[in-house]
Amino acid sequence: MLELRHVSKRYGRGAIGADDVTMTVESGKIIALFGPSGSGKTSILHIMGLLQEPDDGEVWLAGERVDRLSERKAADVRSRQLGFVFQSFGLLPLLSGEENVAVALRLLGMRGDAAHTRVRNAMAAVGITHRAAHRPGEMSGGEQQRIALARALVHAPKVMLADEPTGELDTTTAANVMDMLRKVAHNGSAVVIATHDPIALDYMDTAYFVRDGTLHVPDRAELQLWITEGTGELSG
Repeated sequence: MLELRHVSKRYGRGAIGADDVTMTVESGKIIALFGPSGSGKTSILHIMGLLQEPDDGEVWLAGERVDRLSERKAADVRSRQLGFVFQSFGLLPLLSGEENVAVALRLLGMRGDAAHTRVRNAMAAVGITHRAAHRPGEMSGGEQQRIALARALVHAPKVMLADEPTGELDTTTAANVMDMLRKVAHNGSAVVIATHDPIALDYMDTAYFVRDGTLHVPDRAELQLWITEGTGELSG
C-alpha cells in the first residue's frame, strides 16, 4: 500500500529526519515506529503523509509515485487516501465534535445526508456519538482523541498515520484507541504509528526502532527493555 525507497531528509545545522529509509507498509497491518524524541519518527510520518518532500528517494502509494506531486495534487491525495491523527489532536475549538469530523468530508466537497451518515457512522465506530454537539474544550483528552480518530476514519483512508496516538491518555483509554486502530487495519487500511507507549507492543505487526533517522529491526525483548528503561539506544 505504501512504500519508502531510500528516503532521506535533512534540516539545517546537520539535523537528520530520515537517512536512507526503505520500508513497505502493507494493507491490514500495523507498523510501530519507536525511538527517542528527535530520532526522526515524526519526520518519517510526515514524508509518508506528503506533508514534507524527501531530499532523496521515492514515496509510492497504491502503486503511484507521490513524492514529487504538485501541492494541489498532494493535497488531493492526502484528503482522499490518507488519514492523520496528530499528537495535538488538531481539533478546531469553535466547532462541535460532529463538525470537526465533518471537516474531512467538506474538503472533498461532500455535504448533505450522505456526509451526515458517514460522520455519524465514524463517530459510532469509536464510541463518541454522545459528544457530537460538544466542543473540544468540553471534552476529556480521551474524548478528543476519539473525535480526531473519527475524523481520520470518516473518508475510509488507505493509510492511517498516527503520531503518539496514545500520548497523554490513561492506560484504559490508550488500549481502547489501539483497539480502534486494530479495527482500522482489519478493515483493510495500512496503519503506521510513532510511539513511546509499551501498549503498542501488543498490537503491532512490525516494529522499527528509529535512531538518527535510520531504521533498525529490534529484537522484541530488547525493544521491551528499551521502552521500560528509556535508555534510547539499542544494540541492533
